[in-house]
Order: sequence, then structure tokens, then C-alpha cells
Amino acid sequence: MRKTFNCKANENLQSKASDGYLSVCVLASGSKGNSIFISDGNANILIDAGLPGSEIERRLKSKGLSPADLDGILVSHEHEDHIRGVGVLSRRFDLPVYMSQKTAQAGASRLGKIHDAMMRHFECGAEFAINSLKIRPFSLSHDAKDPAGFTVRQNGTKIGIATDLGIATNMVKTHLKDCALLILEANHDPEMLMNGPYPWYLKQRVRDRTGHLSNEESKELLAEIRHERLSHVILAHLSETNNTASKALNVVGEALNQSKTRLTAARQDICGEILKVGG
Repeated sequence: MRKTFNCKANENLQSKASDGYLSVCVLASGSKGNSIFISDGNANILIDAGLPGSEIERRLKSKGLSPADLDGILVSHEHEDHIRGVGVLSRRFDLPVYMSQKTAQAGASRLGKIHDAMMRHFECGAEFAINSLKIRPFSLSHDAKDPAGFTVRQNGTKIGIATDLGIATNMVKTHLKDCALLILEANHDPEMLMNGPYPWYLKQRVRDRTGHLSNEESKELLAEIRHERLSHVILAHLSETNNTASKALNVVGEALNQSKTRLTAARQDICGEILKVGG
């Protein structure tokens, strides 16, 4: 049975469902936990649940939302900061979990027991649907078994998410074109990273082709894929040690070249606002 929001705070989400709108809220972003809520008013999903299940529930409720109204959780890869609360939420609220088979195998110990009927496998490059949402996972260059970015479409409105990647391949750029909203990684400032407290092996891991995008690399990616209908860019997975929001916004903002696109930075400690795009 299709789930819909029944709380008054989310009547606006339902009213926009037929108009091609997508609502997006970054619940958390950073090395301590990541989760993104997406809805078209009919289908309601999380991309990743990297905080404890109780904290995901608390953050949803702070926006007038409930895990019980979700239609599923998509998992990008098996790292703790993306998968920590997935199993708990699935068991507590009978939520389907969508991930690649390799990710499921790599993350089995962190997920715990998930009923077979609740586990749904996807393959990068193959589109699938969750009710009215069209989901296309695509491969990323990251140090996980089968890491995925996502595009989510509904009635011509498309958003793109790529938050853990060491390089932006041509495949990534192709998938992220023509989005109304982008959630892009801007993990570190190179000077802060190299002069900071991380041990050398960890600095090398962050800078590697399977690590994380720097502010400058995020700017270069955005410069290639921006267009006049791009309404919002959210910078994500900022390092609390090796970056600041002001540095990320200043550097990546250069790619927008005085366009009308709104640029913000997601935070680790609090939810972002609920944004509506499309229509």
C-alpha cells in the first residue's frame, strides 16, 4: 500500500505531487552521518541513514515528518556514516532497503538482520521506480565495494546526488546534467588538509582518486554541468577538520558566475530546510 504523509505540516508536499515538484531535505551531512529525505508528495524516501535510527527519527519529526511514512531507504555504499541507522529503521518501520548486492554483502554486519522481503537490490546504470519516483543509480569513484550516486526524477523534474567520490568521471557528469537541484561533495580545502592533524595515510586517502572531492574539484565539476534552470546547489560532506562552510561556498560559488542558482552548505549538526524544486 502506498504511504502518504498524514500530518498537517506536510499537506504542501502532497498538494504538489501532481505538479512535478520534488521536496528535498538534507537531514545530516558529514563524516559523522549522512541522510537525505526526498519526496514528491506520493513517494517518500531516504538516501542513506548514517545516524542512529533514533536520531534520524528525531530529525524527521523536527520537520513534521515520520519514518513510518517512508517508502524505502536507498543506500549509496557500506561506510558507517551512510548505513548506521538503516537496519534499525527497516526493522522498526518495515521499510524496504534498496542497495546493490555488493554493498549488501559488504555492509551485512552493520545492517544486522533485514527480512528478505525488505531487501531490494539494484545495479548501477539500471533505472528503477519507487512508486512515482524514478531512481537511476550510477557508479562513483570511492573506496567502497560498489559506491553509487543517484538521480531522482518525477514528471520532468530531476535532482542529482554525488557526495562521496574522489574524481568526477565523465559518467558522473553525464548523469548530473540537467538537474534542477544538485547535492555535491565539497569535502576539503587542500591546504587545511595537508597542514591539518590527520596522519599522512589518511591525508592520502582523502586526496586519492577513490577519496573525496576538494572545494576546487567540486567547483570544476559544477562549472561543467551548471545550466540556467539549475535552481539550487547544496554542498555536502564538508569535513569538520579540513574545511569550513565559508571556504567551500566561496570557492565553489565561483563556478556559478553570478547566476541565479542558490548555493548553500549542508551541516552535520542540524537539518537543512525543506526545498521544493520543479513544477
